[in-house]
Amino acid sequence: MDTPKDEFDEDATATPGPAWLGPKASEHEHVTRSRAGRGLSMRAVLPNAITAAALCSGLTSILFAVGGQWDRAVFAMIIAGILDMMDGRVARLLKAQSRFGAELDSLSDSASFGIAPALVLYLWSLVEMPRFGWLAALAYAICCALRLARFNAQIDVDDQPHKSAGFLTGVPAPMGAGFAFMPVYLWLATDEPIFRDPLLVGPWLMFVALMMVSNVATPSWKSLNPPNSLKLAFIALAALLVGGLLIETWWTLILIGVVYLALIAWSIMSYEKVKRARHAKSAPKPDTPAPERKPLAVDEVERSLSAERDQ
Repeated sequence: MDTPKDEFDEDATATPGPAWLGPKASEHEHVTRSRAGRGLSMRAVLPNAITAAALCSGLTSILFAVGGQWDRAVFAMIIAGILDMMDGRVARLLKAQSRFGAELDSLSDSASFGIAPALVLYLWSLVEMPRFGWLAALAYAICCALRLARFNAQIDVDDQPHKSAGFLTGVPAPMGAGFAFMPVYLWLATDEPIFRDPLLVGPWLMFVALMMVSNVATPSWKSLNPPNSLKLAFIALAALLVGGLLIETWWTLILIGVVYLALIAWSIMSYEKVKRARHAKSAPKPDTPAPERKPLAVDEVERSLSAERDQ
C-alpha cells in the first residue's frame, strides 16, 4: 500500500534545503528530514538529552570557577566536549536528526564553548586587568558565536572548498575551548605564576578567537583517516592517551594541544597542495602548435627549379 503524500517518513533522506537542517556529527554527513513541527520522535530524545547534558556541564564550569576550583572547572569543560562529540553520532545512529536538535546543539556549543570559557578565564586571570581582560573575553565569546553561525549558514552551500577537500574551516568550537584553556593546563602542571599573567592569557585568548573565525583549513576526522596498516597503532595510541589523561592529566592535555597545532599546520600545507592541483586542472591548456609538414618530393623539385631560374 502506498504511503500518503502527507505522511511523514522518519527514515527518509531529505532534499538539501533549510527544512532538513539537523545536528551533524561532522560536516560530511547526510541528514534526515525534519518532522516539520510534529514534535520530537522518541528516538530523538536521547541525542538531545546528551546535548542538554553537555550544556549543563559547560555552564557548571562557571560555578566551579566562582568557587576557585579551577581543576574541576577544566574537567567540567572536558566532559562537555566529550558529550558534544557523542550527541551528533548518537543522532546519526538512531536516524534521529532534526532541526530542533540542530538549534539546540548550536545554542549549547555557544554557551558551553564560548561564554563559559570566556567567563572562567576572566575569573581565573583576566580579572586582574578588567578592561583589557573583559575585551579579550568578549572577543572570544563573540568569535565563537560567529563561527557557529557561519557553520549553520553554510550547511546548504554546495561550493565549500575546504569541505570538498576533507578539511574544516577554522577551529571548531570545542577545540577552541580546549585551546583557550592551554594556559590553565600549564599553570596546573607547573604551578608557575607566569602562565596566569593576563598579559599572556589575553593575547592567547584573542589568538584562539581569530583562529575560530579564520578561513584556514583545519583537520577533520575524514582528513585524519589513517591507512589500514596503521589503524591498530592508532587504537593503541588512543588507549595510551586515555591512560595519560588518567595519570598525567595536564601534561597529556598540553600534548594534545601541541599535536593539534601541528595538525593545523599540516592541514594548511595539504590544502595548499590541493588548491594548486585544482588550479592546474582548471587552467586552460595552451594551444599546441601545429606539427611541421614533412617536405614532399614535389616541394624539393619546385625549390630546385626556382633556384635555377634565379641563377
